[in-house]
Amino acid sequence: MAVKLQSTNTITTDGIKILAYGAAGSGKTMLIKTLPDPIILSAEGGLLTLSDEELPFIEIGSMEQLKGAYNWLIEDKEAEQFKSVALDSITEIAEVCLANEKKINKDPRAAYGEMQTTMSEIIRLFRDLKGRNVYMTAQLSKTTDEMGRVLYGPSMPGQKAGQSLPYAFDIVAAMRVEKDDAGKTQRALMMESDGLWQAKHRMGDKLEAWETPDLGEIIKKIGGK
Repeated sequence: MAVKLQSTNTITTDGIKILAYGAAGSGKTMLIKTLPDPIILSAEGGLLTLSDEELPFIEIGSMEQLKGAYNWLIEDKEAEQFKSVALDSITEIAEVCLANEKKINKDPRAAYGEMQTTMSEIIRLFRDLKGRNVYMTAQLSKTTDEMGRVLYGPSMPGQKAGQSLPYAFDIVAAMRVEKDDAGKTQRALMMESDGLWQAKHRMGDKLEAWETPDLGEIIKKIGGK
């Protein structure tokens, strides 16, 4: 078999794949408006924060609706206008999937296993959308390690689903909300882990450890469209 050598400097972005997690009200959903030409797949019903914007969305209440939205994105000419796809939130979509599996499987372990398989496939399909930025939000998970430290990361039903989630993305960012010395609320995206908050990216020195919560600007810094 012939071997074709290639160079890594020829690799280009085909849309940036981003996961952001944080506490309720931290501003994860508001980040959607900073994406280039977004379409929202909303499973949380939490779009009131975007009511002043004119952003198109599809309500997702079942796995069939989610699959239908995916097929529309890849097949319909109307969908070509959207450069970014936002799933809000992947945690809630997984809960819908789990509830569906529990109706089918009487064994809870089997239901969780099927949910994990289904969600892994769904995340892969959306992540691999050609020529589009993909942004997924997740709720905040808190766990305690053997040293008694509180660890923060994206929440998914089932331990395995939560552990495998970050590997699918170019960027995993924590939406942090803190008070400055004057007591004013400040929001920032944490892009690198501090050992307690889970965060990572594959962009080398193109991104700082903390970034302004503007996904459009982050995509520009990376060199994406």
